[in-house]
Amino acid sequence: MSKGRLEAFSDGVIAILITIMVLEFRVPRGDDWASLGAMAPQLLSYVLSFVFLGIYWNNHHHMLHLAGGMNGAILWANLHLLFWLSLVPAATGWMGQNWRAVAPTAVYGGILLAAAVAYLILQGAIVAEQGSDSRLRAAIGNDAKGKLSALLYAFAILASFRRPWIADLAYVVVATMWLVPDKRIESVTRPDGS
Repeated sequence: MSKGRLEAFSDGVIAILITIMVLEFRVPRGDDWASLGAMAPQLLSYVLSFVFLGIYWNNHHHMLHLAGGMNGAILWANLHLLFWLSLVPAATGWMGQNWRAVAPTAVYGGILLAAAVAYLILQGAIVAEQGSDSRLRAAIGNDAKGKLSALLYAFAILASFRRPWIADLAYVVVATMWLVPDKRIESVTRPDGS
């Protein structure tokens, strides 16, 4: 499989996941602002998950831009990532309908943590395929941001058992950290290296 086919397949899956999430919305039951306000937890969960899926889509694109050839390990690692991302719509809906509950908040964090680990595995598979002169390894360095994200997800899962709102805040912090475009890969792909 070519890198282009892998990227196109992954783009399609992520687009479908976003579509599934938005199709879960129902029309408000009333015709006033309070009816719309009652949907706030679902809307906020959707926005958060949309941002996470967008971050994965963007970073996945950049990472594959640096990838050379494809091999079985990369293909399976990519499917592993897509598996965890495919669970985001269900977790988003559950958390949005039960925004103060422990289990939906913890499960949401568990899925985000698993997706983060799967992304790191995919990243490692690409670096291994590239060998000792890996451009991706040069770009990501020690990947402190990726490791910090995983730690924050783990913290959020634990926090959700005491105060789900703290977990929600941790999820927003991680999303905010990644919203700022990651320049590490772009700096390696520019001809002038800047």
